[in-house]
Amino acid sequence: MSHFLLTFYGDDFTGSTDVMEALTLGGVPTVLFLEPPSLDLVAQHFPQARAVGVAGVSRSMSPAQMDAALPPIFQALQVFSAPLFHYKICSTFDSSPQIGSIGHAIEIGLKVFGERDVPLVVGAPILKRYVVFGNLFATFGDDTYRLDRHPTMKQHPITPMDEADLRLHLGRQTSRPIGLVDIRSMTEAAQLTERYQQQLSTGCQIVLFDTLNDQHLRLIGEHLWTTRGEGQRLIVGSSGVEYALTAHWQRSGLVEQPEERTSSGMVDQMAVISGSAAPQTAAQIRWAIEQGFQPIRLDTPRLVDPGQADAARAEALEQAVQAIAVGQSVVMFSTIGPDDPHIEATRQRMGQLGINPYQVGTILGTQQGMLLRELLERTKLKRVCVSGGDTCGYSARQLGVYALEYVMPIAPGSPLCRARSHHQEFDGLEISLKAGQVGKPDYFGSILRGHA
Repeated sequence: MSHFLLTFYGDDFTGSTDVMEALTLGGVPTVLFLEPPSLDLVAQHFPQARAVGVAGVSRSMSPAQMDAALPPIFQALQVFSAPLFHYKICSTFDSSPQIGSIGHAIEIGLKVFGERDVPLVVGAPILKRYVVFGNLFATFGDDTYRLDRHPTMKQHPITPMDEADLRLHLGRQTSRPIGLVDIRSMTEAAQLTERYQQQLSTGCQIVLFDTLNDQHLRLIGEHLWTTRGEGQRLIVGSSGVEYALTAHWQRSGLVEQPEERTSSGMVDQMAVISGSAAPQTAAQIRWAIEQGFQPIRLDTPRLVDPGQADAARAEALEQAVQAIAVGQSVVMFSTIGPDDPHIEATRQRMGQLGINPYQVGTILGTQQGMLLRELLERTKLKRVCVSGGDTCGYSARQLGVYALEYVMPIAPGSPLCRARSHHQEFDGLEISLKAGQVGKPDYFGSILRGHA
């Protein structure tokens, strides 16, 4: 049996660090790479690792881009001979037929890992994401919403959710039949497996699991591991997959619960750069400004314009450098919340320029990554936070980061990490790559303090 228990690919950066956190806290030493590593590299520099992942950006890709990018990464991870391969998606199922298609990614995965059934695990109670009778729910504030009525996801700027039934939503993206193990079959492992097999017998190839609580995850984890079969099995879902598996692995004695990590120490200053339109991030930006962070709004209509982007970025950089020189932390942001008029102004400017609106994440993420790199080159800050999936992915690439190691938890799904970079000045940088909808209002303060 392989030394490795699991390999994974995350369709965005924040989701990838979410998996690393779930595995590490569950007792599985994990290293996250930006490009597929070799066996020799992992053996030489990360010999303790039992899980290896690649952080990607396929959530912002078209199906044609996926066809070019995903097969070689999947094939490279096959060499680790882990029994399970996880295609990690956001727990809010961000996707559409045109962009970030989960259905198309499944079809690519089946070509690489072999035609067989595909378990789909989306619910993650620790992140307040639930699936009941096939419908996805997420908590916002004190209330839990069906996803097509969720304040953020129903008006997501790239992949708005208009259908909470995941079988219907995913059915727009693939012709593979989709079944469901619903909550009525989630009382014991044998019952769950029987229902799963019934779904396969009706011709379903993808089978979704209802998930309302941790007990459901434990049953799912037992099913995924005990029915894995020969070869490498493709699993699709959120970090609920890892919470399910590690719960079973601990019960069966395959891994042990690690010691809790409580603090990494405070720093005097930090930089935040945000491309997220989520209301949670908006609250965090406002909190930071109230606490004395220097606010720097990014001129996104100019940043998407090839003729003006360099000048717009240079202006933001000078503001940030001046603030840091006098002892302030900075928060640089492209929007505050989903209703920010800069979002529509940016769309209009892209339309005037004839730029595909689906490229907004790629274009702005790249510009924000360049800005962060230039800022770190000028200021030598040692700790940063990046918010928003596209911004995280492109920022890490601009910093020459090739791997991330877990440092400590800050909020579920968005830990503080240590970067391993090809560039000496960024090697060892402490960085949080935060999903937009994650964290309390004082999340940026927690990063500054070095503890939750």
